[in-house]
Amino acid sequence: MTHHHNAPVLTSPAGTVHGGYLPTPVTRLDKLFPGSGVPVFAKLDQLQLSGSTKERTARSLLDGLIRDGRLVPGGTVVESTSGNLGMALARQCAQRGYGFIAVVDARANAAACQTMQAYGARVERVETPQDGNRLRARVERVADLLAEDPTAVTTQQYGNPDNPAAHATSTMPELVASLGAPPSRLYVAMSTTGTLLGCQQAIEREGWATELVGVDAEGSALFGGVIAERKLPGLGAGFETELSRHARPDHVRRVSEAAMVRGCRLLARREGLLAGASSGAIVAAIGRDLPELSLCDTVAMLIHDSGSAYLPTVYNEAWVRAEIADADEALGPLDAANPFVAGDARRRG
Repeated sequence: MTHHHNAPVLTSPAGTVHGGYLPTPVTRLDKLFPGSGVPVFAKLDQLQLSGSTKERTARSLLDGLIRDGRLVPGGTVVESTSGNLGMALARQCAQRGYGFIAVVDARANAAACQTMQAYGARVERVETPQDGNRLRARVERVADLLAEDPTAVTTQQYGNPDNPAAHATSTMPELVASLGAPPSRLYVAMSTTGTLLGCQQAIEREGWATELVGVDAEGSALFGGVIAERKLPGLGAGFETELSRHARPDHVRRVSEAAMVRGCRLLARREGLLAGASSGAIVAAIGRDLPELSLCDTVAMLIHDSGSAYLPTVYNEAWVRAEIADADEALGPLDAANPFVAGDARRRG
């Protein structure tokens, strides 16, 4: 059963899609965990034009800079990105006539960097510092670039309230409209925590009884996490972001990179949805939580991005074996109904 959101597509006067996002449909994932009885729904934000939910974020961030008079016609935008926001900003800056410089690190997806360059962006890659904190190195490089060009501005995704505002005004209200009621539990992946915070703001504003589950990477600094080496971009952060200080998830689930890969494979093989590592992490978190949930619960997840940029990594067996700890777990058989619960002997129906 698929629920389609009936909001109008945002259009410019010419009738073309605006420099922004599309409302996306919600679909029920009946095959993901067969026999569980708990309804699981996914909001398909990988259908955005640049392939991720960051299309919403990019529009909100750019609109804010224009509204404040900081971004002038023909100006340049600079941002630190692991891929998704960079692709969305590159696309929208190209469409709106702005320059864009993306500051990335050694873990950035090659396909994401090529996509940004295809839209005309300049990609600046920073070396991994001795302490391994690539995120801090990117942020410092952004500051250097802004100092070099007084006309350049940054969208500052880690602390800009226009980041969560995008999701408070579009993502969460769309999801609830599609479902016809707020879900009892919503799983959102975290990096800047802008998406999670925006969903939280909508829940608090409307008085919805949705439990918010923040899904994080093992090795991320968010919410008191212990920093460790991470191979997959787009989930987790090297420091507590300014936005995360305002975020209050009801639960935080930390997921290993092996479990992320397994979750991505499960989503692709059972539901035909090719999603990025953060969505695989959410699948793993839901799988672990399922035994505690009741048949009256409605579970929803956001598919943050498409898996296309992850074909050389998450979906490449040789790469997983070379780079991911517990590769045997990551690439193990998927025949148990719920591969994330130990001893689940039930097989797929």
